[in-house]
Formats: sequence, structure tokens, C-alpha cells
Amino acid sequence: MNNDDVVLSIPLKKTDPVELYVPLRKLVASKYSESDAQKVESVLETLNKCRRDMVERRADLSLPMQRDCLIHYFKCLSMVEPLFTSISSDADPILFVWYDAFNPDHQDGVSSQLNGIELEKAAVLFNLGAIYSQIAASCDRTTALGRHLAIEAFKVAANFFRKLLQFFAKHVVSATLDLTFLFAEFLHLLFSAQASELELHELLNKNDASYAFQQHRCALAFRSVYELYRRAYELMRTDSAARKHVDSFDQTWVTHVYQKVKFFEAEARQRHSSILPESEQPDVFSRVKSCALDHDAECVTEILVRRICKLSRRSKLGPSQVYIDLILSEYSPFKIMKDGKLVAYPWDMPPPYPTNSAILSSLMSSSYSDILAFLPLKKSEPLNLYESLRNYFVLKYSESVAKRVEGLLQMLHKLRNEMQRDDLSLPLRRDCLILYLKYLCMIEPIFPMNASPNPPIFVWYNAINPQQHSSQHNIHLEKASVLFNLGALCTHIALSCDQGTIQGYRLAIDALNNAAHWFDQLSVFESLNASGTIDLSEPYIDRVVEQFSGLKLKFCGLQPCGSSLPGYIALTYFPRTSELLAYDPSDVTEQFLLGYCKAHYLLERVCEATCLDLLSEVSPVKIEDGNLVANATLKAPNSALENMSLQETTLQ
Repeated sequence: MNNDDVVLSIPLKKTDPVELYVPLRKLVASKYSESDAQKVESVLETLNKCRRDMVERRADLSLPMQRDCLIHYFKCLSMVEPLFTSISSDADPILFVWYDAFNPDHQDGVSSQLNGIELEKAAVLFNLGAIYSQIAASCDRTTALGRHLAIEAFKVAANFFRKLLQFFAKHVVSATLDLTFLFAEFLHLLFSAQASELELHELLNKNDASYAFQQHRCALAFRSVYELYRRAYELMRTDSAARKHVDSFDQTWVTHVYQKVKFFEAEARQRHSSILPESEQPDVFSRVKSCALDHDAECVTEILVRRICKLSRRSKLGPSQVYIDLILSEYSPFKIMKDGKLVAYPWDMPPPYPTNSAILSSLMSSSYSDILAFLPLKKSEPLNLYESLRNYFVLKYSESVAKRVEGLLQMLHKLRNEMQRDDLSLPLRRDCLILYLKYLCMIEPIFPMNASPNPPIFVWYNAINPQQHSSQHNIHLEKASVLFNLGALCTHIALSCDQGTIQGYRLAIDALNNAAHWFDQLSVFESLNASGTIDLSEPYIDRVVEQFSGLKLKFCGLQPCGSSLPGYIALTYFPRTSELLAYDPSDVTEQFLLGYCKAHYLLERVCEATCLDLLSEVSPVKIEDGNLVANATLKAPNSALENMSLQETTLQ
């Protein structure tokens, strides 16, 4: 295999400062009303701050922090996008100026757009791809964990440039050479090739049960990497202006890509004979590319991160839940508050964030009792999870290894205690359950803990008949019970909403879809492995989910559209699209919300790698120097309840 370990990354585009808050607030006040301007001014303030921080390139910002700032800005920018279609010629001008990332000092290295947003969005998409390429290049590829993070970051970088290609197909952007269709395609192919090459390195080191099949997979991988590099090189070779532009930035780039083409072409030809005929391939041929941690996981942190990556690929950690997070999650910096006011907290302000819990009633309406029984949550016996897990790591590995994962174990223990507190509100308990499930999935590979003389025993009671219980050293019982409680809790939220308001209606539908997702995950992945009480059985869960259809029809009969709320347009609800139920196009807050939903779903599709979230400064557990540590900058989960009175004051 080629010993060249050089990877390419690109610089971010630079831009001139521009004031956005004042002209956009004036525009909202004049086109709509002063009260409407007050409802969205928090978004405008955060938009302005994000761009200022982005322009200043603060020296204290790490690459993950720069990424967080760009993502926050992209969401805010998407929210205000509709305003740019109505800027009149006599309004305060908004001039966006951007410089070429590869040659900003060239006479053609600057582009601008007056009172338009297409250039701004394209440049931000470019910079998101660029920052992920820098994150990938900065990873320590001498470790399995570092190689894995690099692979995933290069994939996300490639995804952003693919998204930029799609953007150029819909919008005409007069910009510098780096913001052209050709360059976006080149960078998409380049970063895809680098991700695939790193994956190929891992595949070559993997010991497959079948030598012939292993050689078959390697031959296909060499051919795939060759094709990606070849297509990238051809784009530069056939366009003299583009090649000259790249050479002005770094003359080694084109030569580097050419050498990759020649190397992988030779290897692909040599290995072509190893490709098996379809008749000789195994019946079950996994087309999922190998994870860097599958076969090089000596380090405990690598084993744990490997699990969260596999789960994210199966979408087990949670569905899209835009509206429920906008109103109820303490971890969402974008909020719908009292009277429909939109709040966007600064990108560098850590959670928890105030929530609009007042939208929920303290009691379920009795009118729903004939549709779906009010599912109680399962209860569990207390358990010192931290002590048993830490002792296991010390016994099986060493004290130093236990210290490397201590932050994760502390957070697991804290969250398990918090999620059982009956005095927590529904939103706070939901946040605890989701976080606990995420980190519980990370430690799943260490079960069963055969090396431990005192493994944890999970005890859970039947939600319907509390006299029955199940006691097992089986993490699937724990996961199944948490999934059950998430489904039950989201059902509580749906049935507690005021159906007479648009916010209550949307929240109820989103919560119900959320509940269906959790019960589906329980039925498909955990119920057979859990062997718990009857409430965790597949037949019982199926009966619960079957009743959701009737409940949705009941909700639809109460939707606040038409004569009850004039001007609202009823839309079919698709949980994984950017549409809003009962959307009012004449309401500026509705336009902002729709823009947020579009940005959320775009980023969800592009930023697929859950492991990269562990690099974020706002992740409760994060990767730091190869260790999994609890985030010292965040408030502990149990502080959330103590902050409720302060949050309620904020809402007034």
C-alpha cells in the first residue's frame, strides 16, 4: 500500500463585515409590525453575532468551535432568507463581499452581492465543507480513533460540497472561481477519495473469514478509490483556468492527485482478477464500508466510539424531532417561547436553555382516554452503575484505562438517577432519557461483563402491573425499558398539549411521531433480547402503536386550521421533511420557523457522523486527547430542576 500519508484540506473563504441586525429589523417592522420585529429580534441579534465571530476568526476558537459557529449561522441565515426577497431599493443596503479561498489577493478574487442571499449561503456551505476538511486533516491518524474521525469528517466535507453542487443547480451565483460548479465537484470528489482511501487502509488490515472474499472486497475498493481520484484529476486537467488557480494556491496539489491516480490505477489492475463472479459471492454481502474501529480497537475509547457510530448508521439514537426540541428540549439553542416569540441563543452559550413548558397541561385531557391508555412509565431499582462499571474497567484493563472513560461513567450514573425522578417535568425527563440511551449504547460492547465478580443487575417493574418485575444482568433489558419510557413519556406530552393552539397541535403530532419511533425501536431491536416483563413484549408494543393511528385522526379533527385560525394552510405532515403543519405564509415567525426546519433537515442529512458530535464544546461527554470526559463547561443534569424558577422568570 502507498506510504504517502499526506491528506489535503482547504482554507476557509474570508469575508468583509456587514451589519445585518439593524436593516433586517427595520424591514420586519415596516413590512409586518413592531410586535413582529420584537418576536424575531433575538434571531437577528444572534445572526449578527455569528457573522461577526465568523469574520473575526477569533484566535481562541478551535476547529470544532468554528464548525459550531458556522452551523449556528447557517440555521439563522436560513431563517431570515425569505426577508431578502422583499428588500426594496430604498431600504438600507446589505452588501455581502467574499474573497476567493485559494487566491484572495487576485484581481478576480473578490465577489459581492447586494440585497441578495445566494452568495452568502453558497460561501457558508463552502466554509462548512472546508472546516470539516481541516478537522479531518488535524486528526491523529496513527490511532484507530483518529483514523475513524478523519474518515467521517472527510465524508461530511464531501457531503457539503455535494450540497453546494445541488445549490448551484438551483441558483445562479456570480462568484469567484472557488465558488463554481467545477470546483465544488472537484472538492466533492477529492474528499470522497480521501475518505475512501483511509477506509481502504482499514480494510487491508482486516482479517476476513474468507480470504477470497477479503481479496474481492479489496479489489473493488481499489477500483472505487481510483475512479474518485481519476475523476477529480480530469476536472483539473481539462480546465486550464482551474488548474492555474489551484497551482497559484499550492503547486503540489495537482501532482499529488495525479500520483494517487497512477498508484490506484496500477493496484486496481493488478487486483482485478480477485473480483469474484456474482455466483461465488457470499449470500449476505454487506455493502457497508468497514469502520476504522472494527479491527483496531485496543483502546477502550475506540471500542465505545465504534458503537455509537454503528448505532447512528442504523438511526437508533432518535428521529427527527424539530418542533418538540424547539419548544421543550433544554439542549436546543433555538426556541419557541411564550406568545410565539422566537429565541436563538448565542452559538457559544452552553446549555441548558430555558424552555416553554407552560404549553403542556399538568393533566391529560379525559377526552383521550378512549383512544389510548395513559401509559405509565416503568420504574427501576436504584443502581450504582458508576462503581460497577469502573471496577470492571480496572479489573479487565487497568486503572489508567478506567480513568480514560471516567467522564462517561460518571455521566451515565448521573443520568440514570435523574431519569427516575418523578419530580422532573416531562421535558427535563425526556432530555435525561435521550442522553442516557445515547451513552448506554456506547457501553453496550462491554456486556456481558464476564470478567467482573459484581456485574450490575438491572431491575425493572412492569409498567402495567408493578407487582411483576424482571431482574437481569442484561443491558438489553435496560435499553428496552428506557425505550419504553421514552415512548410512554412522548405519549404523555402528546396528550398533554392544548389542541386549540397551533403550537399545541404541532407539538402533539411531533410528540406522537416521536413516541411511535421509540416503540418501533423497542419492538424491532430490543424486545426479543430483553426477555423482560410482558409490557416489553413485541405483541404488547404492537398493540400500543396500532392505537396511534386513531389518536392522530383525533388530533387532525381538532387541528386549529380553517375557520378557527384564518390564514393558516393545512399541510400533510411528513416527519422527515421541512414542512410545517398549518403553515401561515403571511406570518414572519412562521417563515422563520420554516427556514429553520429546512436548515435542520439539510444539516441532518449532510452531517451524518454522530462521533464528530463528541468533539463539540457543548457535548455532555466529549473526546479530549483520546479520552472520554464529562464536559466541565456544562451544568450537571440535576441543575436543570433548580433552574426552572429562573427559566419561568425569563419567560414572563
